[in-house]
Order: sequence, then C-alpha cells, then structure tokens
Amino acid sequence: MRLLDFATYFTPDDTPSDLLGTELDDEGLRRAYAYPTALTRPWVRVNFVSSIDGAVTADGVSAGLGTPSDTRVFGVLRALADVVVVGAGTVRSEDYGGVRLSADDQARRSAAGQPPVPRIVVVTASASLDPTSRLFTDTAVPPTVVTSASAPLDARRRLETAGAHVVAVDGDVSTAAVVAELHRAGEHRVLLEGGPGLFGTFLGDDAVDEICLTVSPVAVAGSAGRISHSPAASIRAMSRAHVLAEDDGTLLTRWVRTPEKHTGQNEMS
Repeated sequence: MRLLDFATYFTPDDTPSDLLGTELDDEGLRRAYAYPTALTRPWVRVNFVSSIDGAVTADGVSAGLGTPSDTRVFGVLRALADVVVVGAGTVRSEDYGGVRLSADDQARRSAAGQPPVPRIVVVTASASLDPTSRLFTDTAVPPTVVTSASAPLDARRRLETAGAHVVAVDGDVSTAAVVAELHRAGEHRVLLEGGPGLFGTFLGDDAVDEICLTVSPVAVAGSAGRISHSPAASIRAMSRAHVLAEDDGTLLTRWVRTPEKHTGQNEMS
C-alpha cells in the first residue's frame, strides 16, 4: 500500500511527508491516520467501504466488498480509536463482537494513556438487542448502549444483566446526546463504523469531522444502498487529506471537513 498524495493543510504533528510514494508498514499507516493532537472534544471519524459504483454492501454485508488492504486499515483505525460507535441495525446484520487487538497494539495504547481495547458504543432508540449475541459474549470490554429513557425497561435491564453499561437519555437519542456521552467519558478519538442511517444522521447534524472511504475495485449494481442516507440531503464540503493505493486496485481515501460549526439534533433509530 503506497501513499500517493497527502494535503499539507491537515497533517498531524508527525507530518508524513517522508512517506509519500513509499510502501507503508503499520507504523506508517498509524502516522498517516493519526488523529489531531490535543483534542478537547470528540472528533468523529467515519469509516466505510464501497464499490466503484457506490454500493455499500455486496450480498447484504459490507464484508463482501473487503480487500486485504481495507482489512488492514480497518484494524489500524480501530487500534487508534478511543471508542467505536455503531448503530443497532449494523450490530445485528454484521454480527458484531467486541474489538480484538494484538498484544503489541494494546501495549502501544496503554503507553499512550488509552485503555488497552476500545469499547463498542451502540446507538439504539429501542434497546432492541440480543443479550446472547457476540456483542455481549465475545468481547474483552463490555459495550455501552445509548438508548432512550422511553425504551422498554425490561429490555434495558436484560442488556445490563448481560454486562452492558446502559445510558438512557431523555427524549430522542440525538447526535448531541451521543456526542455528549462520549465527551463525558473523555473519549475524543471516535470511530463511527455505521450503518448508513447513523452516518446520515451525524452528517445532517454536522458532527462528522472526517470520512475514511475505501473504494473496492469492483462494481456491484443491484439494489445496494449508499454509505449514508437520511430523509433530506445534507451537503457538507470535505477536503482531501490523503490517498493510498494498493496494487490490486483498492483506493483508500481520507477526507476532512472544513472547520465550520453547525448544530442540530436529528433522531437516531
């Protein structure tokens, strides 16, 4: 995987200019995808893979579009994050378990003052999750579930019994409520992995700071959706931060929004 291009307007303190045109090892990838330093609020990074023709899934799951380089970057992004945020629909369709990291990654995180493994935060208005699923049974860190105080009490109690930390917010489970919970927990390096509805909600509320998009070298057609969707369009200007390329045709891009602040509180389901 080679770094084809990077933008000097947005680089970490350890500017990866020396990596341009080189084959990146894991340390090079960590430098290329480093979060901004000295964050004082949650920085929301979104990670998706799509086909050349814009499909977000193949045969119903995103794993059908994966390539070795996408899997490699997926692991690096998780190892850099404080927390992984995902919607309940994606948890169910992708059979989510907890984050698994190597001993080296865990040691690197601990040395940097992060927990050894990032937790999963699930966003669901209804608290409708299976307490016997891998999310609860195959994880090193119990998940957090952000749900509505109006969700059935017995459903919330089942999740707590399964080990989850359940956060029930008044009213709608809004973008603002989720970000506020992340900020309260001091988790500023945020990795949002889907699904498209959750991405669309965060985008509509101008809460997406960057998008990491892998373009898989396939065309899919069919009826697959896009990486984000919402009831209304939300145009957000993004600027290119870098482009990586693999010999198999995979392109891995990073896009950062302009530093304008907007507010909004759309609902999450």
